[in-house]
Amino acid sequence: MSEILIIEDERDIVESLEYNLRKEGHRVSKAYDGTAGLKLAEEQAPSLVLLDLMLPGLDGFQVCRQLKNNPRTSSIPIVILTAKAEETDKVVGLELGADDYIVKPFSMKELIARVKAVLRRYENPAPAAGQILRFKDLEIDSARHEVKAQGKLVELTAREFQLLRYLAENKGKVFSREQLLDAVWGIEVAIETRTVDVHLLRLREKLGKAGRCLLTLRGVGYKFNDI
Repeated sequence: MSEILIIEDERDIVESLEYNLRKEGHRVSKAYDGTAGLKLAEEQAPSLVLLDLMLPGLDGFQVCRQLKNNPRTSSIPIVILTAKAEETDKVVGLELGADDYIVKPFSMKELIARVKAVLRRYENPAPAAGQILRFKDLEIDSARHEVKAQGKLVELTAREFQLLRYLAENKGKVFSREQLLDAVWGIEVAIETRTVDVHLLRLREKLGKAGRCLLTLRGVGYKFNDI
């Protein structure tokens, strides 16, 4: 049974979400503004957060950013709920670390399916647990969800870890942004997005010298080389 936190200021939407999620067997907690929602997320560490963007107090972007920058909450998946359909809002949400976005008004059936898909990715990560990938300056431990660069632990978000692991498992193979979004985020984004670029940039910064293994092929995509 999963614990889902709803951060949404429209009470009728909250009631509908709570009713349908409980029907699916989930436990539900709720907050009606960004500040209260952030506090609840930090206290409860829910299985998933449904996050509206237009919130009183802290807006959804600020909440998402703070959750993803906090080591205690960075691995919590976030699904954004928004009335904003502009491409920039979707892109910013994904770049901040959100796992998916749903534009209002939405079908409850679709939302439940998206929630299940995100939870399934986090509950059943690939590849098989226990596999350790070792390279010259880098070690990726799937069982412990840990990365070491030059022998030192590197603090990564869940999405950064998944992206690095996927590229390392497929060493030498080139992937386009779209392929990585589909494989790592598990979503098809029908817009031009720099989400992958931003995550790769952060990975390189965090890995230091070991970040040289993440190569950019201009106009083509990305690949992992053991340097």
